[in-house]
Amino acid sequence: MLISLAPPGFALAAIAYLILAALLATRGVPRGPGRSFAAAVVAQVLWGALIAAVLAGTRLPIALVSIAEAARTFLWIVFLLSLLRAMDGAAGTGNGSARRAANSGLVAAATIAAGMLAVEILAFGERPAFIVRVIASVFALVCLEQVYRNTPVDGRWALKFLAIALLALFGFDLVLYSEALLFSRLNPALWSVRGYANALLAPLMAVAAARNRQWKTDITVSRQVVFHSATLFATGLFLLTMALGGYLLRWFGGDWGEAAQALFVFVAIVGMLAALLSGSLRARLRVFLAKNFFRYRYDYRAEWLRLTELLAGAPSEPARTSPAARSDGDATLAPADANPLELRALQGLGRLVESPRGALWLSTDDDGYVCAARLAFHGPTPAMAAEAPLPAFLRARQWVVDLDEWREHPERYEGLTLPAEIATDAENWLIVPLMLHDQLLGFAVLVHPLAPVTVNWEVRDALKAAARQVASYLAVRRTVESLVQARQFESFNRMSAFVVHDLKNLVAQLSLMLGNAARHRDNPEFQQDMLDTVENVVGRMQGLLMQLRAGTRPIEAPGPVPLADAIGATLRARPALRPSPQLEIDPALQHAAVRAHRDRLERVIGHLIQNAAEATPRDGRIWVRVRQEGDKACVEVQDTGKGMSEDFVREQLFRPFESTKDHGMGIGAFESREYVRELGGSLEVESREGSGTLFRIRLPLALATADR
Repeated sequence: MLISLAPPGFALAAIAYLILAALLATRGVPRGPGRSFAAAVVAQVLWGALIAAVLAGTRLPIALVSIAEAARTFLWIVFLLSLLRAMDGAAGTGNGSARRAANSGLVAAATIAAGMLAVEILAFGERPAFIVRVIASVFALVCLEQVYRNTPVDGRWALKFLAIALLALFGFDLVLYSEALLFSRLNPALWSVRGYANALLAPLMAVAAARNRQWKTDITVSRQVVFHSATLFATGLFLLTMALGGYLLRWFGGDWGEAAQALFVFVAIVGMLAALLSGSLRARLRVFLAKNFFRYRYDYRAEWLRLTELLAGAPSEPARTSPAARSDGDATLAPADANPLELRALQGLGRLVESPRGALWLSTDDDGYVCAARLAFHGPTPAMAAEAPLPAFLRARQWVVDLDEWREHPERYEGLTLPAEIATDAENWLIVPLMLHDQLLGFAVLVHPLAPVTVNWEVRDALKAAARQVASYLAVRRTVESLVQARQFESFNRMSAFVVHDLKNLVAQLSLMLGNAARHRDNPEFQQDMLDTVENVVGRMQGLLMQLRAGTRPIEAPGPVPLADAIGATLRARPALRPSPQLEIDPALQHAAVRAHRDRLERVIGHLIQNAAEATPRDGRIWVRVRQEGDKACVEVQDTGKGMSEDFVREQLFRPFESTKDHGMGIGAFESREYVRELGGSLEVESREGSGTLFRIRLPLALATADR
């Protein structure tokens, strides 16, 4: 039964080292020790595959297995000797002692490999084969010892896992063949698990290759891959142990063995699921891997990308509490945004130190700090003034405050005084300042992590960098909110200016009518004109009130407006204008329409006519012409008034809030041009001082005439 376990084990070893070889191949051609390492890995692949094939019953020559065994041992020794030679070159001593030792070892390794092949191929017997393999294992361990001994103390970190892997590999072979030499046969149990043992060493070799960039293999083993691989490895080991336990229960349990096995397996599976879903256990595993498998605790590239995506609004774990700017300590559960920026900021900071909960304080307009978000935080969150001891200390020192250290050694924090609500809560752990340049935008309080985390310089620096990133995002959002608010005010002020300008025109009409009332009050035609003017003014003022109430301009979408009717209504609303405008409409456009808002179109045309009347003496002339230009209607307002200079037209006419009139607003021409452009048309002006002015409006036709 044990022998039947051997073929899958050697096949698993071949697959594991094949994956490692593929990783090496994707990084280009290695150089120096990296080339020897790649060759040894390939030998491992061939060794495992050949033994698995032979044990599975394929008709392969046994000599191939012997060749693979000898090549595997020889290439690993060559790799160790190449490391020894590389150390001599890196040391720069120039005595060549390590190089000479490596050359001698290479000769010895070749001799041992030849001996292994000779005793196998020439069939000298099992005992000579076991003796040669024991010698090969001992020689490989001696080479490993020399490499590790000659490695500087500060460089042994990079070779630690390689040394463990090769020590286990050749140590296993030494035990296997030593026992075989003693009892004249291979131990079935050791032989059956040899492949599995070699497969388990592949991850250690991958980590060693990643740590030794001078091999030019340039493998990057991410923390996520190591974490998940370690989790799967632990799970598999757990399942194997449970399977063995269940087998033993069934074997020794008698009548109750099968039932006990079923219950044992059930409890084992439930325990495994509980362990896999345990956040605390996962956190402890991440901390263990970071401490023992990597030089630095953090994969800074991965952490920075993850934090950036989280702050930018990428999908994340759901928020567990809603943000609340309160100081009474309640953890109110209420619907909020899908995941507000404040909560995402707390999640990002907490992930760096495995902290599941926290609270965020942000500055306010009245120079204080209030709690802006809670992430499953149940402690009190008092508001603080800007000059309170904690904000002042964070602003001056920009330190990450370890509350456990502060409680034991307050002198290290210069006698910092903390609010009692934060200091007395034993769950509170770290206070992280959110610095924006030299400004303290806020700070976060994080609770103790799921797994013990040592707050060293690397943790503090990572938290400071992440906090500055968080502060920049919060500051950008505040700036955007302020800009949006400013634009809202700008829009409201602009609308108010337009409304005031319209009111000014209405007041001008009423003033003109009032000025003529003393002379023409007994004239029935004037009385009718006066009533029509008042009715028009009242209607337009009601429209302005609706716009102010709605807060937008225009209220409805543009629609077809008969152009001739709109111009006629505009002239009828101004019967007292002098000189009186002369209307000339192309018969083809008598029933044409343009898409517009009738009241706004009338105001634009009325504004141009009103300006023409104000600039023209009473004995002058004003024309209003309507004609067709292709698919557009052209409305011209021409006068014989005093005109405008070219510089005035170019630099001031359409600039808002600049006017030459004593009571002018300076936005009539600007509003008219912007509205005409909004409709897809254009407004042009031609003027000469002393010769008059011509305004030309072009608007797309909405309805064709019957003739067209």
